[in-house]
Amino acid sequence: MPRHKRTNNNTHRTPSHSKGVKAGGSFLSRMLGHIPIWWSVAGGVAMVSLYCFLLYHFFVNPYSFQWKAIYGETTYPPSYTIRGIDVSHYQERINWHRLCRTNMGTDPVSFVIIKATEGISLKDSYFDENFSQARANGFVRGAYHFMTPDVTAREQAQFFISCVNLVPGDLPPVLDIEDERKWLASGKNKADIQCMAKEWLDAVEQHYGVKPIVYSGYRFRRDILDAPCFDAYPFWMAHYYVSQPATDITWSFWQHTDCGKLDGIRGPVDCNVFNGDDDAFEELLIK
Repeated sequence: MPRHKRTNNNTHRTPSHSKGVKAGGSFLSRMLGHIPIWWSVAGGVAMVSLYCFLLYHFFVNPYSFQWKAIYGETTYPPSYTIRGIDVSHYQERINWHRLCRTNMGTDPVSFVIIKATEGISLKDSYFDENFSQARANGFVRGAYHFMTPDVTAREQAQFFISCVNLVPGDLPPVLDIEDERKWLASGKNKADIQCMAKEWLDAVEQHYGVKPIVYSGYRFRRDILDAPCFDAYPFWMAHYYVSQPATDITWSFWQHTDCGKLDGIRGPVDCNVFNGDDDAFEELLIK
């Protein structure tokens, strides 16, 4: 009998609980029923509009230059008239006759900086052809060395010098030093990196009689090459997908995209601007 009573009590409470839910549901339904339908529509539209605004503000607009590059639209920063590219074997064989007739936006291609060497054994397979053709087709030309951490800076400088014959009218030699993680993973610390870069720059400057250009990403220059001695060199900054490069570092060249598309070159190419007028550009060239 006691078991039977407990069963009856449990059975009795369950309907009561269900009635509470139904009563609550009925109350909510009555409350919602008093809201005008146009309020509901306006609220929904407002929520969708807010979502779209936040999506554009935080995820689309800050990266608009990147989206354009991804979908094949190269944006050329305004207010600069001296524009150029940098090339290597990645561009394969260039049609120089077509390239010299193409524009970057409304401006012609003024200069071409060409990869020459890497480390102490890698000479770019297209360097000699590109270096010769650039001059023959009326471009101001330059050459760069990609520095690696596994061999001495002096050996790398000598290798570059043995491969590159710069003449009056050319851009100064360029040291390409980048990728902080690669350098640190090799066992080099910040002081080591600075010493290697300065040793290469000194050796090359002594040979060519002109201060070299330093190429690097914005953060590498800011965080690694932050010693005052590097302020004496023209800086070529890689800073992609922004309307203007960082202003806390003085720069001479800005590599603003790696997704440029120009007639005469297969695939994407790096695009650059010079930060100055014709007189400043001429002053930079080897005399």
